[in-house]
Amino acid sequence: MKRGIQDIFSEVSKTYELVNHVLTFGLDIFWRRKASEKAAQAGGTLWLDVCSGTGEFASNLRSLAKGKAKVVVVDFCPSMLQQARQKRGSSKFLVTMADALHLPFPDETFDLVTISFATRNISLSRQALTQNFREFYRVLKAGGQFVNLETSQPGQKFIRNLFHGYVRAVIKPVGHLLSGSKAGYTYLSSTIPKFYGPEEFAGIVAEAGFDQITSKPLFLGIAAIHMAIKKSKTQPGSPTLAI
Repeated sequence: MKRGIQDIFSEVSKTYELVNHVLTFGLDIFWRRKASEKAAQAGGTLWLDVCSGTGEFASNLRSLAKGKAKVVVVDFCPSMLQQARQKRGSSKFLVTMADALHLPFPDETFDLVTISFATRNISLSRQALTQNFREFYRVLKAGGQFVNLETSQPGQKFIRNLFHGYVRAVIKPVGHLLSGSKAGYTYLSSTIPKFYGPEEFAGIVAEAGFDQITSKPLFLGIAAIHMAIKKSKTQPGSPTLAI
């Protein structure tokens, strides 16, 4: 990721969770829980949470693992990782500072790779996202699961326009007010309307090599849980999208 993005997340790290909860009326808490429950069904013994930020999603995973799986936390922002280390149970995280595009792990290490509300901040470029997802694919074991929780684009134009209007009118000023970072929420609010809808996003995940791609819309489609599987070496399969 670019240095400027790292600076933005450093600015907002202390208030990041609070602002998310306020702007989504607490729905982001429910969405993370729902996505982490689906992710935990992957099983296995080693799970990776990429761009973990303050560690909310990783904390959910740790609770669901119940000692059966270790949770590895990766982020490129020291201030965010500092917040993650203050989470209850964070002593059981394996914390690593790294860029999501260059993960410091061998091929086929993890049973599960997750990322929540960070994909659109990696890049809005289809090519760049495909490259990044290939890195996630690389560190997953054959048959391992990838779970992505992110904002999305509602299918109905009226709902989509309302959503984008809310983003323009509320997220930037309220985010600035609560965090003190004007640049941070100018940037973060700008990425939401430009991000992909579920079908386009599934196509990007498929280009990275994943199979059995599904998408679960949340709250009228303003967010979505995307799931995919790394193909078994003996099972080529073909990408699909279920909504």
